[in-house]
Amino acid sequence: MISKLLIAWCLLALTVTIHATGLSAVLGRIMQPSSAPTDLRFLAVAWRLVRVAWWLVLLHLAEIAVWALFFWWQNCLPDLESSIYFSGVTYTTVGYGDLVLPKEWRLLGAVEGLTGILMCGLSTGFFFAVLSRMYAARGGAERA
Repeated sequence: MISKLLIAWCLLALTVTIHATGLSAVLGRIMQPSSAPTDLRFLAVAWRLVRVAWWLVLLHLAEIAVWALFFWWQNCLPDLESSIYFSGVTYTTVGYGDLVLPKEWRLLGAVEGLTGILMCGLSTGFFFAVLSRMYAARGGAERA
């Protein structure tokens, strides 16, 4: 059980690293002076938020893929498609229960679910920060 827990911690660390790298890339792009939101009309703001949302979803899909590839590599599930499906359902905490891990790997499912909650929460906070920055820029533009 300890070895499985260590594996789960390593997968969690890899997931957080992927997420932090992706958020840093987006943040670096958003924080550049040349990318400051000068056009604050609805469509421009919406388009910026759509692009951030796309990036966040891609990050989550990459993280789901890491877990899925591990499950597939360890023959925890019948095939790669089942591994991706199980990982997506577990990461998002939907938990249909139509696929389950073998008894010796069950702990990883719980850790993946907790990891997904944390990463989705981090993405939500990031999305809010982007929106707040755009709103703050709008306030500055209105005062000028």
